[in-house]
Amino acid sequence: MATTNWLVSSPTPSVFLHPPGSPRLAFASIKNQTLVKTRVSFLTNAKRRLPAVLSMTATEEGAVKSVLPGNGISIMVNGCTGKMGKAVIKAADTAGVNIVPTSFGSASEAGQTVEVCGKEITVHGPTERERDNAELYSRVGVPFVMGTTGGDREKLYESVEKAKIYAVISPQMGKQVVAFLAAMEIMAEQFPGAFSGYSLEVMESHQASKLDASGTAKAVISCFQELGVSYDMDQIQLIRDPKQQVEMVGVPEEHVSGHAFHLYHLTSPDETVSFEFQHNVCGRSIYAEGTVDAVLFLAKKIRLKADQRIYNMIDVLRGKHALSFQVLSTWCGSRRAES
Repeated sequence: MATTNWLVSSPTPSVFLHPPGSPRLAFASIKNQTLVKTRVSFLTNAKRRLPAVLSMTATEEGAVKSVLPGNGISIMVNGCTGKMGKAVIKAADTAGVNIVPTSFGSASEAGQTVEVCGKEITVHGPTERERDNAELYSRVGVPFVMGTTGGDREKLYESVEKAKIYAVISPQMGKQVVAFLAAMEIMAEQFPGAFSGYSLEVMESHQASKLDASGTAKAVISCFQELGVSYDMDQIQLIRDPKQQVEMVGVPEEHVSGHAFHLYHLTSPDETVSFEFQHNVCGRSIYAEGTVDAVLFLAKKIRLKADQRIYNMIDVLRGKHALSFQVLSTWCGSRRAES
């Protein structure tokens, strides 16, 4: 890692790797909608219309000492003045990752100094649009992590793939949410039509600044469509009013400005059976920790001289749990040898 530059990101921010009790929700009826066959997928690295426990222990001379996984890795967090950027810096600092005291920001932020985790970071501007940032990273040849749901996806992937650099790009950085999405895709692929005839109601609540429907919700709905449910994406119930979010949805007041609540309610044709899937996120730590996991994953790929390509959060999850299994197997083997 001593010669590698990187980028890690928050929703629009990015990061360089450098060397060294609420009332029941009300739903609108959404039966008999047209089945949409287009599917949003999180499982592969194809051009889709998208997308830790940060400590380990080692035994030395009978003593157990903490080893931070980010030792020896340096990153540049772009967009660090926002709440997401600051959350990424805090998660990276906890993991032992070194934060370069420089960041790219908007023209209005140029020249500002931001202090996060006792570190002073100077912001330089102006920042180009997200896709252009990726083109810059590709041109310079620096590995990067980017969490994004916007922009021109095809051009983003095209510029990065052409450069043949290491990158993790995903519309969803929360690894637990990604695992849930992967499980939904597996169910849809193995049991198509299992919910044929069922009606679907979807509610999602985000901070008022998020005007469009959640990409995560659309991905889950795509799976339900393959499971036989007829549903129109335009029927997603968006909750953006803070008063409704607190009183109807049950969002804690302190998280009205940063949350992601999703509810999917399925009802059988005769209304005698119902299923409900729900995932609620308060704050940004789940995305920040997932971003740092992606950094550690990419650092390992570079160290092992793995394929230089675009990875996603499914790759990160598989790599992380494969490593955990190897560590556990090694530990169990040493214990058996001792006994």
